[in-house]
Amino acid sequence: MDSFPTILATPILTLTMNPALDVSTSTDLVYSDHKLRCQGSHMDPGGGGANVARVIHRLGGHVLAIYTAGGTTGDTYRKLMEAQGIPAVVAAVRGNTRQNFTVDENSTGKQFRFVLEGTELSEDEWRNCLQLVQRSIRAGGYVVASGSLPPGVPDDFYARVARLARNADARCVVDTSGPALAEALAEGVFLIKPSRRELAEHAGTALDTEESQIAAAAELTGQGSAEYVALTLADAGAVLASKAGICRLQVPPVRVVSTVGAGDSFLAAFVLRLAQGYPAEVALRSAVAAGTAAVLTPATELCHRADVERFETEIAARTDTPR
Repeated sequence: MDSFPTILATPILTLTMNPALDVSTSTDLVYSDHKLRCQGSHMDPGGGGANVARVIHRLGGHVLAIYTAGGTTGDTYRKLMEAQGIPAVVAAVRGNTRQNFTVDENSTGKQFRFVLEGTELSEDEWRNCLQLVQRSIRAGGYVVASGSLPPGVPDDFYARVARLARNADARCVVDTSGPALAEALAEGVFLIKPSRRELAEHAGTALDTEESQIAAAAELTGQGSAEYVALTLADAGAVLASKAGICRLQVPPVRVVSTVGAGDSFLAAFVLRLAQGYPAEVALRSAVAAGTAAVLTPATELCHRADVERFETEIAARTDTPR
């Protein structure tokens, strides 16, 4: 199969309501009551939709990112996004954009992730985001609403985005959890990308067997809540459910450096391939390749195009069609 082309016919819009300035560092040992001397630090513009936009852009796709930003951290966040060359519409908010911290413990290989709560948005601020989405949606395109919702934003916010997408003849992709996911599924969406934990939380059961995982994903597509459910299972691979049936893919064996952004990389490659006109089974192969490539990179660095294309070729050689 061809590598990721640079021309994209179908537009992709991403939405990040709760972005985070991701700060990553490392130390020899994490323990209490002492100063932890850290080695180096790095900052990336994070949050689900922003990460999806970064990966689509990195893979040669065209994307427009909508995200909120406020305060001094918001200024830094905006500059980092601009430095990556990603076209964006910024929704200004009064509060400071949050920060997240990732600390790698060198002596054990463990990773500690500290996720801070986002700034509270007023009704005027979140309604402005809906207006920006409505103005930016293109018929036939994709709207990827990804990540948590900050305080002040109603649980049905992504359901409202799905309604806007449907009215504009666009496809809504949602990657979130909890009440926001439940509301979006009640409205009906094109695609969701839950982890096993997120789907289990929604289903109200453990989903600790392959049969239960497939059944839970298939139930959502069967009842029309989502046309596709792309269930990510970490090192156990991924399952794609639709009314056409079930596909399953294993991941190539690799040494995991960091799992941060693996799900976002997966989703970005999946949507990009669909937007390029490839069938869902091929999109799944690319998504697994991107998710695998992401775990090779440290902290919040996300996947690299060369690694994605290498794994894509490896997966294609291993199986003609996903199982």
